[in-house]
Amino acid sequence: MSSGRRSFLAGTVSAAIGALLGRGLVAAEPSATAALPLITKAIPASGERLPAIGIGTDSFHESAREEIRAELARMSDLGATVIDTAAAYGDSEALIGAALASLGTRERMFIATKLVGGGFGVGGAESLARSLERLKTGRVDLLQVHNLNGVVALLPSMQQWKKEQKIRYIGVTTSRVSQHPDMIAAMRAYPLDFVQVDYSIANRDAAQTLLPLALERRIAVLVNLPFGRSSLFREAAGRSLPPWAADIDVTSWAQYFLKYVISHPAVTCAIPGSTQLSHLIDNQAASRGRLPDEAMRRRMEAYWDNKSA
Repeated sequence: MSSGRRSFLAGTVSAAIGALLGRGLVAAEPSATAALPLITKAIPASGERLPAIGIGTDSFHESAREEIRAELARMSDLGATVIDTAAAYGDSEALIGAALASLGTRERMFIATKLVGGGFGVGGAESLARSLERLKTGRVDLLQVHNLNGVVALLPSMQQWKKEQKIRYIGVTTSRVSQHPDMIAAMRAYPLDFVQVDYSIANRDAAQTLLPLALERRIAVLVNLPFGRSSLFREAAGRSLPPWAADIDVTSWAQYFLKYVISHPAVTCAIPGSTQLSHLIDNQAASRGRLPDEAMRRRMEAYWDNKSA
């Protein structure tokens, strides 16, 4: 049996067993995957290219400081750059700032953070200053309005901060289908560089509404919740990957879910949350090798929708 086939079978078996605990157990990082070309996507506003898998950090807490530092170090080694955080994520900004400062990797990374109007009892400028201090940086790559909270009040200031080079790109986020109509209105009304939306193989609303508009308006897209708050792993428990998953260099359910998301033409980068190094390595493997074409995407949907498969 070839080493690639053994790796595929090992990943499939461990995923089926480990999914019973909420997320599939993952094998050690395969050298064959690491050797595959890195998938990058362009930011329409500038042409700058980003690796297609980053990391979400809403579960970063002080109790996991060393694990987080190890994740961010390995992430940089693997060529990933996008780190998404928020002023509202507790310890997250400060942990990221400390880790990147100690690693000396700040300039390699693309830091995205968020603020809300009147957050923490202060205005937008104070919130940004707080984020910059915690992140130990003089500017952030992307500043986003968190869950559309304060779009009208904050965007004029954000445009000024962009001119002052405190931020490089401006965006707006949502993590709820119920907010998609409001997000569409914001995309039509403002000159946004990025939007961040909830999208997964089990939550395709954005593909019918937001993503076509992002292509039309030339707005980059970050995808949160590509695992549906881990619900997709629970649904995958006991199911085998299709044998043709190897045709798109997929060896685990996490990679299946992520490659589906980043293969949409409008999607720039997916930001799965992770606080375990093994999960980060598994996720990052989805940023290498072959991407599904439209026919393969339909095949992936059909296989996932067929719960008896």
